[in-house]
Amino acid sequence: MYEEVFAIKQELRINEKITASKVKLISEEGEQLGEMSISDALDYAAERDLDLVEVAPGQEVPVCKIMNYGKYKYEQAKKEKEAKKKQKVVDTKEIRLSSTIDTHDFEFKAKNARKFLEDGDKVKATIKFKGRELNNTSFGANVLNKFAEALSEVGVAEKAPKLEGRSMMLIINPKNG
Repeated sequence: MYEEVFAIKQELRINEKITASKVKLISEEGEQLGEMSISDALDYAAERDLDLVEVAPGQEVPVCKIMNYGKYKYEQAKKEKEAKKKQKVVDTKEIRLSSTIDTHDFEFKAKNARKFLEDGDKVKATIKFKGRELNNTSFGANVLNKFAEALSEVGVAEKAPKLEGRSMMLIINPKNG
């Protein structure tokens, strides 16, 4: 069975893994206890049945805090999981048009694209040129510009239509707010 494991991005040094000879100590309540040797700090943490955790290793005298490291890791993993849940994943929906598209078809595809943009997704409008249509790419560019204009209330075109090989595309981002 697959079990999802969350890891803290920055692994902190704890207890005997702390290499400094002197540390600034912060108690479990957050009060500063001042500078002391690593052995005294480890004894202080052991008395309280907690861990000595190096929270700021970059200083001249590293800062260590007394805490339950297992509980801390668990809380961090929980926060990370919550942050991931609240993230909005932006999908890119593709809509294919043609350079000779009819009015009704155009309106139908624009209506679908409007729905995608209102849902917060990007829309990628693509025109594939077949045969001799490649000689008149300006028709395709006009259709894509008209498409972007039709969606201007709910979306903003990222760039002008761009020709890549036999296809021309335009990406439209949703408007915020």
